[in-house]
This record gives sequence, C-alpha cells and structure tokens, in this order.
Amino acid sequence: MKKIYPSAAEALDGLLFDGMFISAGGFGLCGIPELLLQAIKEAGTKDLTFASNNAGVDDFGIGILLQTRQVKKMISSYVGENAEFTRQYLSGELELEFNPQGTLAERLRAGGCGIPGFFTKTGVGTVIAEGKDHKDFNGETYIMETGLFADLAIVKAWKADETGNLIFRKTARNFNPPAAMSGKICVAEVEEIVPTGSLDPDHIHLPGIYVHRLIQGEHEKRIEQRTTRPAA
Repeated sequence: MKKIYPSAAEALDGLLFDGMFISAGGFGLCGIPELLLQAIKEAGTKDLTFASNNAGVDDFGIGILLQTRQVKKMISSYVGENAEFTRQYLSGELELEFNPQGTLAERLRAGGCGIPGFFTKTGVGTVIAEGKDHKDFNGETYIMETGLFADLAIVKAWKADETGNLIFRKTARNFNPPAAMSGKICVAEVEEIVPTGSLDPDHIHLPGIYVHRLIQGEHEKRIEQRTTRPAA
C-alpha cells in the first residue's frame, strides 16, 4: 500500500470530521506536527478533542487551532506557555483534563496496545484521583487510568522509509511514538523519506505498521525559551 502523499491536506483527506478525537505528538515545541495542524486549521474541522503533552504557544502548534476556536477539549500535562489557552479555560470556553506526563504517555501507549485501563500510584491523594477507581496492591493505593483510543494520530519524525518506519530526534521522541500508537489512523510528517531497506532496523523507533500515511516537508526549528547572558 502506498503511504506517501504529496501534501498535508491530501494526507488528511477523508479522515477529518467535526467532534473527532486527535492525539498529537510533540514535547514543548519539539516534534510538533506543524504541517498537519495547519492543514486541520485550513480544513475548518471543529469541536476537536486533543490529547497532547502541551498546547504549543499562541501562534504555533495546537495554539493555532485555539485561536480559531476549533478545539473543544484538551487532555494535556503542561499548558503554561499559551496565553489564549489560559484565557479560554478560565472563561469556560475550553474543557481541560490534566494528566501527569508519565500517565498521559502511558494512556497513549496503552491505547495503542489495546489496553483499556491500568493502575498507577501517580496522582493518588490529589485532584487527579477524584472520581477514579481506587485499588490496593501490597498495601499501597493505586488509581485506575484508562487507555486513550484516538480517531486520528498526527506526529512528526526526523526520517522515514517508504513503508513508514520512523526515526525521531532527541526530545521529539518523547511523546510522538505513544501518540502515533494510539490512533486508529496515524499520519506522520517527516523531514526526509529514504528508500525501503536503507534504515538500520536497530535504529527504528516506531515500526511502520503504526503509520498509515506519510508526508515530507520543510519544518520550522523553534526555541521555546531563549536565554542569553548580557553582552560584555
């Protein structure tokens, strides 16, 4: 099956619908599927639920969909760099489900493995645990978290082969693999596509079985916070 598409819009053709649940890779501003997010913005798909470590910033990442009011709910760990996110949440325009980072990563991975729920100690005794099942194991209390099963996963990788095997770089690897696993359909954008068989199998971070569609494009290399010392 041919997986390579000429553009983000064409790769998403037939996959988008209002009210859908999307898992998106990225950690801070690293590994954000910026081309696919722009295509979703241009498609006008609305009432979206996103599972993502963070919501980008006001003019980058999921932040561009917050500006156009296309996002209904965020399932996230950290949202402190996005003023529009804060405004919408505090005004009651945006739903928010906070997750510890490890819990969110495991919820995405669990969805990709077909695991409907698991127990974790993280969050016990905090607001994270409210309304969740509790169970004791060996004298310790755990809460049950559910796996995340997304309609669509969008991720960004450094390199892919033509069958969709992916390699990520540095911090971009943190949330992209579990996000990709959690989607019924996964669309990946990459910086480079190489011939099948040219990647060392030991270097592949995500097998192509999880990736259904691919695009190659130019990507912006943003720095989230730049700190410099005063000039001498």
